[in-house]
Amino acid sequence: MTGSILFEAIVFLAGAIVCVSIAKRLGLSSVIGYLLAGVLIGPYVLGFIGEEGDDILHFAEFGVVVMLFLIGLEIEPKNFWNMRKTIVGMGGIQVGGTMILSFALFTLFGFDWEVALVIAMAVSLSSTAIAMQTIKEKGMMDTTSGYSSFSILLFQDIIVIFMLGLIPLLSNTSEAASGDAHGTQINLLDSLPMGYQTLAIFLSVVIIIVAGKYLIAPMLRKVARSGVRELLIAAAFLIVFGISYLMEIVGLSPALGAFLGGVVLSNSEFRHELESTLQPFKDLMLGLFFMAVGASINFIVIAKSPLAIGGIMIAIIVLKAVVLFVTGKVFKLKLDQNLLLTFGLAQIGEFAFVLLSFAFQSNILEQEQMDMMLVVTALTMSLTPIIGIINERLILPRIGTKESIKRPMDHIAKAQKIILVGFGHFGSTVGRFLRSHGVEATILDQDSNRVDFLRKMGFEVYYGDATRMNLLESAGIADAKILICAIDNPDVAQQITKRVKEKYPHVELMIRARNRYDAYELLNLGMENIYRESLETSLKLASDVLTKVGFKEETLKMQVQNFIKYDEESLRRLANEPELDDSYIFKARKELEQQEKLLNEDFKRGIVDFDNQSEG
Repeated sequence: MTGSILFEAIVFLAGAIVCVSIAKRLGLSSVIGYLLAGVLIGPYVLGFIGEEGDDILHFAEFGVVVMLFLIGLEIEPKNFWNMRKTIVGMGGIQVGGTMILSFALFTLFGFDWEVALVIAMAVSLSSTAIAMQTIKEKGMMDTTSGYSSFSILLFQDIIVIFMLGLIPLLSNTSEAASGDAHGTQINLLDSLPMGYQTLAIFLSVVIIIVAGKYLIAPMLRKVARSGVRELLIAAAFLIVFGISYLMEIVGLSPALGAFLGGVVLSNSEFRHELESTLQPFKDLMLGLFFMAVGASINFIVIAKSPLAIGGIMIAIIVLKAVVLFVTGKVFKLKLDQNLLLTFGLAQIGEFAFVLLSFAFQSNILEQEQMDMMLVVTALTMSLTPIIGIINERLILPRIGTKESIKRPMDHIAKAQKIILVGFGHFGSTVGRFLRSHGVEATILDQDSNRVDFLRKMGFEVYYGDATRMNLLESAGIADAKILICAIDNPDVAQQITKRVKEKYPHVELMIRARNRYDAYELLNLGMENIYRESLETSLKLASDVLTKVGFKEETLKMQVQNFIKYDEESLRRLANEPELDDSYIFKARKELEQQEKLLNEDFKRGIVDFDNQSEG
């Protein structure tokens, strides 16, 4: 019975639901919940899933592939080029420094230099899956630490190409070249000379770039014209599977190929559609990946030499943390942002599983060495969320930007009845407009680099995480009239609004929403003052276009207000409908038809009124 796929699916889903729910209730990251679920259902605790979880881990790595494809979709090639100094600078220092120190450490432990070099390459890589999931969960993508972490991870994902290409050169056995080392099949190009392998790698990259423009985009247009949504889902998976398979054939990381494919398609008209289609699958597959990591922790190997494994694990975390901290210092990150970067990337990443397995296939690593490093890798990944919590709850509150803590808050709270949370692109526009009309707000932001910059610009700004109620209380929430939440992350915005509404119901909440789907969530929480960030901007543009083709400006101003009024009413009527099902689509179409009909009637009436006034 336990061998049944259906049984294993039930176990995985039940483990995820129970453990992640408990983790979130305790205020912990969902990653901890998934890892704990994997440990519990794995072969060494309850034994619900099979032999060391290896097969599951290989399947679950597809979640990482989908995640990197979506990350690639978010990066336009122009922006990627603009980030090159940070990517190469921070990533180069981190990877190079970690490899040098790790190589010295493992050579000191008595490993052969080839083995030490392979382990050093694996140790230099951090977990894109865990780090990016944590950054997005906590809404830190817009912070200095989030941007820096992303740049380093991107460099690591790229450098994996060269690491995988180097491993066969370190092997001195003919067994590895035969493609049957340790009974494991390796890529189809292994029998070719190194020059041809290199050429094949570059050709595969060129194929992805060319196919993205001349094959994939036209295919997606034809699929979109069919109007069948499931075909678009199938097409999205075909793209990711196809690119990943091509990368596997040439011996490279499937995740890296998926990232490249995402970048190629980032300028296409299907960017947002692919994102919305794959996002739910990505989250589910990443959860499966974290559970597989937990299940792959081999407690038998740990029991054989607990002190050695524990010592190596601690040494690696400390070593990586030191290199990351120095990297942050070189790039002048403030202490709190540097600590977030340091503790967020101090683990060994998922690509280490690929590197170590490939080195084992090439007869560089022995079975015992590979088992030990796989356990150390899984343990460092499992400890990362716990280390992050220690940093956020015990270390950051004691350091942060101390100038803000030293300043007395009471007189500020009495004088300023408005609190503005988040001072990125959206929040800074709100704050500057308020100040230009003589209205000051107490500004809170969790990026200390931005805090220092804002102070130089003359803003009264305080550092801290606004999900912590004690910070809001020190900022005067008890006496405030209005709290403006301008944070980009909808989950963080919901946390803040729930807590403030529950404890300080007299405070009027004004909440930023990225789109109408975020607005639905907020409406269902009982929020009223919701501001979709793209609504008025797009209406302003449309109004300007109509003005340029001859429509009357005064009538259009009135029509903009009418459009907002009708759209807000429609938003509230649709808030309780499940998104993207047939019922929602039917009702949304009816709402659009009614809205356009009302606007058309208002417009005709507006023209007559305006003409009559001009004649008088």
